[in-house]
Amino acid sequence: MLHHLQTWQRVIVLFVLFGTTICRSQAQQIQVRGGTQNESGGFVSGVNIDAVHSKDGLSYTTTSNNQGLFSFSGLPTGGPYHFIFNSLGFEPDTLRGYFIRSGEVLALSIKMRPVTTAIEEVVIGYGRLSRKDVTSSITTIEAENMNVGVLTSPAQMLQGKVPGLTISTNNSNPNATPSVSLRGASTLRTGEAMEPYYVIDGVPGASLALVAPDDIASINVLRDASATAIYGSKAANGVIIVTTKRGKAGQTGISYNGYVALDKVARRYEMMTGAEYRRFVEENNFSMEPTDDLGADTDWQREVERTGVSNNHNISLLGATERTQYNASINTFQNNGVIKGTDMGRQIARGFVQTKALSDRLTASFNVNASITKQNDVLALGDGLSVYDAMYYYLPVSPVRQEDGSWFEKTDRSQYVNPVSLIEENTNFTKTKVLQTHARLGYEILSGLTYNLDLSMQNRQFNPSQYYTSKSMAARNQNGRSIRAAVEDERKVMEMNLNYEKTFGDKHKLNALAGYSWEENNNNDGFQLTTSDYYDDGLGYYNPGMANVVDLLGFGNYYLSTLRMISFYGRLNYTYNSKYIFQATVRRDGSSAFGENNRWATFPSISAAWRLSEENFVQDLGVFNDLKLRAGYGVSGNSLGFDVFTARRVYGATSSFYTDANGRDLRTLAALRNANPDLRWERTGMLNLGLDFAILDNRLSGTLEYYTKNTTDLIYDYAVSTTKYLYSSLTANVGEINNRGVELTLNFAPLRTGSLRWNTDIVASHNRNEVTRISNQEFSTAYIDLANLGGAGQSNAFQQRLMEGAPIGQFYTWEWAGYNEDGISTFYERDAQSGERTGNTTITPVNKDRTATGTAQPRYTLGWNNSLQYRGFALTGMFQGVFGHQIMNATRARHSNVVGNAGQKNVLASVFETEKMTDINAHYLSDRYLEKGDYLRLAYLTLAYQIPTNGTSIKNLRVYATVNNVFTLTGYKGIDPEVDLGGLMPGIDNRQTYPRTRTWMFGLNFNL
Repeated sequence: MLHHLQTWQRVIVLFVLFGTTICRSQAQQIQVRGGTQNESGGFVSGVNIDAVHSKDGLSYTTTSNNQGLFSFSGLPTGGPYHFIFNSLGFEPDTLRGYFIRSGEVLALSIKMRPVTTAIEEVVIGYGRLSRKDVTSSITTIEAENMNVGVLTSPAQMLQGKVPGLTISTNNSNPNATPSVSLRGASTLRTGEAMEPYYVIDGVPGASLALVAPDDIASINVLRDASATAIYGSKAANGVIIVTTKRGKAGQTGISYNGYVALDKVARRYEMMTGAEYRRFVEENNFSMEPTDDLGADTDWQREVERTGVSNNHNISLLGATERTQYNASINTFQNNGVIKGTDMGRQIARGFVQTKALSDRLTASFNVNASITKQNDVLALGDGLSVYDAMYYYLPVSPVRQEDGSWFEKTDRSQYVNPVSLIEENTNFTKTKVLQTHARLGYEILSGLTYNLDLSMQNRQFNPSQYYTSKSMAARNQNGRSIRAAVEDERKVMEMNLNYEKTFGDKHKLNALAGYSWEENNNNDGFQLTTSDYYDDGLGYYNPGMANVVDLLGFGNYYLSTLRMISFYGRLNYTYNSKYIFQATVRRDGSSAFGENNRWATFPSISAAWRLSEENFVQDLGVFNDLKLRAGYGVSGNSLGFDVFTARRVYGATSSFYTDANGRDLRTLAALRNANPDLRWERTGMLNLGLDFAILDNRLSGTLEYYTKNTTDLIYDYAVSTTKYLYSSLTANVGEINNRGVELTLNFAPLRTGSLRWNTDIVASHNRNEVTRISNQEFSTAYIDLANLGGAGQSNAFQQRLMEGAPIGQFYTWEWAGYNEDGISTFYERDAQSGERTGNTTITPVNKDRTATGTAQPRYTLGWNNSLQYRGFALTGMFQGVFGHQIMNATRARHSNVVGNAGQKNVLASVFETEKMTDINAHYLSDRYLEKGDYLRLAYLTLAYQIPTNGTSIKNLRVYATVNNVFTLTGYKGIDPEVDLGGLMPGIDNRQTYPRTRTWMFGLNFNL
């Protein structure tokens, strides 16, 4: 009886519990059900899911179970809700814009994408390749990871992002072009010969002026010769491949991105004020002309400066169906510099369409791109005719204008010009138009075998125009002077190739490429007209027919150069079982730029990789998610920067005239260049060793590289005897340069929990540059002096020397030895034969007293990128640094000339503490003005917020604010340590420095 009672009691208790459970489940009805899967459809457990109410910010959390299922209950009705998915080893993802309604169950499903060490597919020469099959050194930067700022060149988007890539500019002039070098300088020629080769959407050598930063989807930087050799003679300095945005199947949309930016001068030279200058002259018994001091206190820097206001607007249309892709975009950009009279405006229009036919075996595409660039700049000539020089040296005790409104000028004083009048009385305008068309046809002949044909044409029209008014100090007593030119460049390229891709037995993957290329460049086709003596300045340069004088020596150096190149190339990629990878390329180039005996050259490469992470013994360690060893060697050339006259004998007009028997003045002709039928290609051989790795479930990945790059047959102009040659110099192959270095890339995701994510990347590199030879048996020279910066008492006092065993940019200067008893700077004397110090000092140093004192080549470069995201907020920033080099601060030397400038020109306010007022040599360039150029800069900092747009047609509405050049840590005494590191004379800061700015940007972008 008792047993039955206990049984009934248990039943009643269970019934009550069951009823309570039903009531509770009804009270907490499941409102959201969902599942989490991987890309192959398998369940993913342990995924953290946050349901975030976008209006009140409340967050609710759950986790997927072993079957990948999850649910939410107890959520307040309404919305919109964002569902944020996070799991270790997978990319975070978000489903946005959902509403919770009473009595309804919301169903969600998501496929989680695994975190990868890099982009799955990379762009290589003439094709694409899976990242895991890459055997060479290639860095890929996606659009969302590029630099933010008022960028005048897409190359600036890569600063601090790519190891070994050094991008520098010595100013914030909107018309300035940054110098770009990859893995060190490897030529003695300047200009594009030192730059990487650019390929835009498969078009080799395309102009960067045709691409707006907003239209770029990704940039691939080919860094070693095994990657670049497919471009042969154009690839010695690396290759930068730009890929623009394309529509995706099923997507059609309109995108807008725009910003407005304000620029202010970040740092100024502290020159003497009017009161300080009067004290300087009075206390040291210097004299000043009474007509200079009119009681003014003029800050000439502020007189020529302004707040620079810039804006950018980009509208693009992208879309695609299953067979057709299309996009079109228009970009307008206006950058007004902080120096009055400097600005750059550019409009770019792009159109692209691609479609398939013949059962999708035929693919045809066509795009047309056009840009118009308008630039205004101020004079930056020598002899004091530079705004960037005069804004510092002009006396602060003088006014901008006289009482009658005319400019305050001292016409009898050497190299002394009012900087405001230099801006107002001189016009320096340039218009450039670029038009490019590109058509591509691809036909799949057989399964895996495709024939590709590319045709492209680019036309560039360049029109510089200058006018100096009748009041201009740059054209004194000429009653106005006009210079106007019209120049055209034309480029035509035809490429055709066969590409074969096949996988055999799931283990053998083969990719083969064979191609032919034809290229013709018609450059420098133009003329110039220089006229003077106008009746008034009203028409400027628009009507040269109003002039009374035509300058017979002012027609410009414009000579049509038709240059042709023919190439054959091939590449073979083979992968076995995703473990062992092999690649070989070869290219044979022929060019009309070189001597008749050396028109052709061959550029091969070979590389291999071993994916250790696919081996059982590595997998058993349980440490590496990815591990790959790479090794490659290749040879590339440098044919950039040549014209058809480089190796030929050239005759041309001189500046001399003679009078014939009829009294006519005839122009004389003479040899301007010697022929060199043996002139050949510069060749760069590079060995590259690399290690790619990923650990901690791919949260930490990176690459370690070592390379050595040796360039032979360097081309330079050498002095020759006119008893043997018609002209005094000959372009010849003589020198050698070696670069070797180490590069490190680290990508780390230290925080990926809930709504908070933090990614940090570090790129660091070390390069050692050395000129190993500049002479041979025929052309012998001990050194080549460079960087003659001038200055009173310093004629032919060069500051750098190109010599064997030293890098490009080797400073070779006098050594400062302090002051003598008279307070005058002294310098160490050196023996003319041995080059050693004699133990004596001198106040009149000469050429023999110079010695190696430093180098402009940085030892280390650094980029540190950070991205912090929390819900709709994102904070990104980049630190960029350069270390281990020197800068010749010739600007500081110039403005420290206390005795030479006293009463004539302004000087730095700091000379009260740094200089002796008796020092007649205070401005002498020596290692005293050779300063460490190390700096670490917070290059930009961006705060962005993605605004919820649920229930509207607007997608991805994002607002952001950016500060560029936030702060700089440096000991350099100039206005900015980032000086030009390209060319043959890097590391020079010499009186032509446009101020560095700090920029505040405010932007908006969205999709429709």
